[in-house]
This record gives sequence, C-alpha cells and structure tokens, in this order.
Amino acid sequence: DECIYKLQKTIVREWLYQGKRVDGRKIDEIRPLASEVGVLPRVHGSGLFTRGQTQVLTIATLGPISDAQRIDGLDENEESKRYMHQYNFPSYSVGETKPSRGPGRREIGHGALAEKALVPVLPSVDEFPYALRLVSEVLSSNGSTSQGSICGSTLALMDAGVPIKAPVAGISCGLITKPDSDEFMTMVDIQGLEDFFGDMDFKVGGTHKGITAIQVDIKVDGLTPAIIKEAFEKTRKARLYILDEIMLKAIPAPRENVSDFAPKMLQTRVPVDKIREVIGSGGKVIQKISAECDVKIDINEDGSVFVSGIDLANARKAIQIVDTIANGPEIGAIYKGKVTGIQTFGAFVEIVPGKEGLVHISKLDKQRVEKTEDVVSLGDEIVVKVMEIDDVKGKISLSRKDALAELEARKQLVQD
Repeated sequence: DECIYKLQKTIVREWLYQGKRVDGRKIDEIRPLASEVGVLPRVHGSGLFTRGQTQVLTIATLGPISDAQRIDGLDENEESKRYMHQYNFPSYSVGETKPSRGPGRREIGHGALAEKALVPVLPSVDEFPYALRLVSEVLSSNGSTSQGSICGSTLALMDAGVPIKAPVAGISCGLITKPDSDEFMTMVDIQGLEDFFGDMDFKVGGTHKGITAIQVDIKVDGLTPAIIKEAFEKTRKARLYILDEIMLKAIPAPRENVSDFAPKMLQTRVPVDKIREVIGSGGKVIQKISAECDVKIDINEDGSVFVSGIDLANARKAIQIVDTIANGPEIGAIYKGKVTGIQTFGAFVEIVPGKEGLVHISKLDKQRVEKTEDVVSLGDEIVVKVMEIDDVKGKISLSRKDALAELEARKQLVQD
C-alpha cells in the first residue's frame, strides 16, 4: 500500500506541475459554479452554493439579542457572541456511513474560519438588533467545503435580509514544489485529490475590496514571499469572479425586509435611572408588557431596550409602553388603557403598567353621563387622551370624549 501511495503521489504531483489537472481544468480555472437562495421557504434565510462536486447548504436563523451565545471567561466578565456559525460535515457527503457524533477538530476549525470571514461585514447591533445563527450543511464534498460555507453564509444572510456591508466569497489555492529547488507552481480552487497530494491549502475569504479571513495549511517547511504573492493574486481574481458572475447574480443585494417567519425587532433607549420602573418590582411590569403584547423584551445596563415579536404592531405597542413608562405620558397623546377602578366621579384608567389617570365623568362620553357604570365597566379597554399632567402630585387627567372626537376627525380626514 505504501509503495502504491508513493507512486500515486509522484505521478499526480508531476502531472500537476506540468499543468495537467485530474479533471482537465487549467491551472487558474475554477470548477463549475452555481448558487441559489430561498431554497428552504420556511426558514429565515437559506443559500445553496455548489462548486464542482462540493455543495453546501447554509441556513440562517434570526433571534433576539438575548439569544447570543454567552462565553464564560477566567474573570467575572461574561462575553457574548451574537453571530454564530456551525459547520456540519456528515459522513454521507463523502459516500460513507459512519455514525454521527459530536463535532471534531476539523468541523470546529472550518466553522471558525467561515465565521470569522463574515464578522467584518456584519451590521452593528444598533443597525440590526438581532442575534444571528448560521448552520452550514455539507451535502457533497470534494474539497474546499469551508470556502463553500463562506459563500453559502453570504447568500443565506442576504436572503434573510441582513444588511451586510459587502458580500464575501471564499476560494483556495494549492501548491506543488520541486524537491531541493525554489521552483513551484500554484493552482486555484483545489479539489480533494490535489489537496491530498499537494503541499498547501491557502484559503482566502474576502470582499471586492479586501480580505476578511485567511487560513493556510502547509506540508512544507515554509512559504517564500513569491509563493504568497502569487497565491494572493490568483485567489483575488477567482474571488471577484465568484462574487460578480455567480453570487451577485443569484441575489444582487440583501433583501429589504426580514422573513415573515422571523421575529420583528425594535429598539429604544431609556434613562438608566428609569430601568427599575420599566422592570418593576420582581419584574412584574416587564412581564406584564411581554404577556399583553406577546413579545420578548431585553434591557441592558446602559438603558438600551430590545423588543422582539412575530407581530410588528405588537412590538411597536410594547415600545410605546416602555417609552411612556420611562419618559412619562405625553400631553395630547392618545392611549389605549384598561379601566382599573370605578367611582361616582369617574373612572381610573391604566394607560401603561404602573401609570394610571382619571377620566372625569364629564369626559367619559360626548353625551351627558349620569353614572360611570353606564359607559364603562371594570376591566374594559378604552381609548383616552392625556389632557393634563400634575408633576407635583403625579396626577394624570384623561379624556375619553376628546380621544373619540380626535380619532373620528382623523378617520374623516382619511376618507376625504
């Protein structure tokens, strides 16, 4: 077996050095390429990238910032990672039937490379307040699956509506050297056999303007400046070709909106000294808002608030409630509140958790009201307009009559 291996290695290396590749390609020629987005309709984003016999399907999932991975350190400070990439290399991708076990060193390394290649182009939390998880499934492998994962990740992110700064593509460059000589030759987009018998796997991920990640595997003592320069030149040309001719033709730009199945994220900021009011005693206030609006709310120590929910209208309602609690109700604004108390002189209405106001009996309806109970009952939800706020006593004067009149006027204006 060893003799056959050495003979194979000698013949393959000699052929490659002469510019003869096993699949008939030229030294600087890339295997047939294809890319597609929206392959899986139910997920938040998906991209399928094919290079020769190598095919990678990447799925993107969007979640609230609280879903970011928490990383324990040696000190008390806990770090978090909002962008996570998982690389799976099942045995069937190379025609084997091995049992599926936990990720090995290879899977972790390839996943880390694809992850680092996309990090520089990701939007900030303020621009896109989501946690991002990508999973690359290798469907078929004949070399360069990590580079396929980079391309697949770009496609999936753009399909998911993530406003990345620039698309990223990955490509590899191989090397054959002559023993006891400075002579060498490089080839772009190496496949499995060329990687196995070659001296180098020079992996480069980048955009039109620059490089975002590099990983080099070598079987020689080192690389000369000439080898490195040629590898960079060849991978740059190949990378630009993949971006312009393949990937950007599948999806020219990130989608304007996230998937209908993805959570809708909104954010606001409250004064730090108001965080306690928003959370409430034992978390009662924030839990009540979450339950009423069917959303998830995350508050950071700096006062930034992130609201996520499937329904955008509910998320906006939650944001309005949080802003009202933190900044106080706005005079002239209309709120939908719940009747919490009924008196002979009017009704108390909670416009947001922890903020109540009085609707005097004379402001309950357009018509004269004899009894408060004739118009509202305990637990009713009604629209009210903030008429006056007494900052000293903390009293809020509300009016249902004025709210109804204003809403009717708005409706009439739209109809006209």
